[in-house]
Amino acid sequence: MSYRSDIEIAQECVMKPITEIAETAHVAEKYIEQYGKYKAKIDLSLLEEEGRKDGKLILVTAITPTPAGEGKTTTTIGLADGLRRIGKDVTVALREPSLGPVFGVKGGAAGGGYAQVVPMEDINLHFTGDFHAIGAANNLLAAMLDNHIQQGNTLGIDVRKITWKRCVDMNDRQLRFVVDGMGGKANGVPREDGFDITVASEIMAVFCLANSITDLKERLSKIIVGYTYDDQPVTAGDLKAVGAMTALLKDALKPNLVQTLEGTPAFVHGGPFANIAHGCNSVIATKMAMKMGDYTVTEAGFGADLGAEKFLDIKCRMAGLKPDAVVVVATVRALKMHGGLPKNELGTEDLQALEKGIPNLLRHVANMKDVYQLPCVVAVNRFPTDTDREIDFIIQKCKELGVNTVLSTVWAEGGKGGEALAREVVRLCEEEQGNFTYSYELEGTIEDKITAIVRKIYGGDGITVLPGAKKQIAQLTALGFDKLLICIAKTQYSFSDDPSKLGAPENFTVTVKNVKVSAGAGFIVVLTGDILTMPGLPKKPAAENIDVDANGKISGLF
Repeated sequence: MSYRSDIEIAQECVMKPITEIAETAHVAEKYIEQYGKYKAKIDLSLLEEEGRKDGKLILVTAITPTPAGEGKTTTTIGLADGLRRIGKDVTVALREPSLGPVFGVKGGAAGGGYAQVVPMEDINLHFTGDFHAIGAANNLLAAMLDNHIQQGNTLGIDVRKITWKRCVDMNDRQLRFVVDGMGGKANGVPREDGFDITVASEIMAVFCLANSITDLKERLSKIIVGYTYDDQPVTAGDLKAVGAMTALLKDALKPNLVQTLEGTPAFVHGGPFANIAHGCNSVIATKMAMKMGDYTVTEAGFGADLGAEKFLDIKCRMAGLKPDAVVVVATVRALKMHGGLPKNELGTEDLQALEKGIPNLLRHVANMKDVYQLPCVVAVNRFPTDTDREIDFIIQKCKELGVNTVLSTVWAEGGKGGEALAREVVRLCEEEQGNFTYSYELEGTIEDKITAIVRKIYGGDGITVLPGAKKQIAQLTALGFDKLLICIAKTQYSFSDDPSKLGAPENFTVTVKNVKVSAGAGFIVVLTGDILTMPGLPKKPAAENIDVDANGKISGLF
């Protein structure tokens, strides 16, 4: 077993030319726009090609994350390689990494060990420039908004009610709250402002939910940037910014094609955060991947209470998708942390801690199986320190819910370590028919829908709505936004809104602090707990370990 760094493993891979990968994915040459030898964008007209029916869609999600790590992206990639090894025609659809976590604490999002997408340095850094385009479109809208106010403000925008922020794809706490427009009349109107990280921008959500350029333009036009003195919304359409924003985004909207270490075609496109936004790769890339393979493996961010809930209730609802199977990734180590064991003691067998922590896994599994009514399998990402008794304990507990558990060793063995999981996924797709349903109906009030998610998915008693949020809900309801979908922004570390409540907490309420509309994306964003839309760097950022040698070879990138 190798313990070399991810970047060392990735750099040793002999990649196939991207034209060869496109051929594997049945993509004709006329649709390929190459970005060097190993990356390409695929023209949207491919989606209009007749003759290929959609393949099966497999969603990979996970237990509530801990510092011990779960390996969701690694499992997603390893499962795709495993499916290919057992003779299936398969594609994988992933999110693009944000530079914030890359240089911060979390690291990249290209998998790990022998289950990675490559070229990993490119994917984790600038890639094909999609995030730069999204940031530019966001900031163009901000510039046009402030310019409109400077040039006479014919729309009557109240500068105290501007909701649109600038963005940058970097963890930079210094930019959370700024005052700009200083320096006298020629330099703008002074006001309080702030920055979000690019992956928290509504443009990212719009970009990932649009299904065509026309749909993108319609969604962009609905984006609300602020309110007038008499509380009427002002949109990007009102500012006549939509055409120029679309011009910046038109090439970015084409999905990116790369490959896994084993040559499986990978569509890597878009990347909203799951604790802030909806946490899924683009609808266009998922649809394209499904069209080009009999099986498509995709993932949703963080634990199933965040990423999978939003994938199923938001993305599937909007795009008309239905997963054929769900994989819930868990590790013995993480479950022992949920049982109260400190990180430095995870290497020793502790069935008591595992018993305390396993309700976290069981609640996620029950949600997939009973709330959403989808066929489900648990993938245990095995570590060398896991004992047979610990593994057997998990297998037995999941069996009581009627769900099989499969060991995955894809980090160490690549696709070979995902073959058993691949066989169980194929069995679920072929033998078990899900009766896919959502966790809430659209008809209820905004509070009804939030309450349904908290009770059904989080296991809580209900919600506490703060006075300011009540006022916001009343305003959004009066404006006719109460029938939109719900996107809850909360901590990823707990089912509740309190990150210290591990395992499967009960008897809690979720506090709704702030409610705002993302009219272009088509959902209401509900802010709970202390959620930051602009993260900060840790005391020792990952950036300190990254270097480049005289030949341009990057090191220290995980």
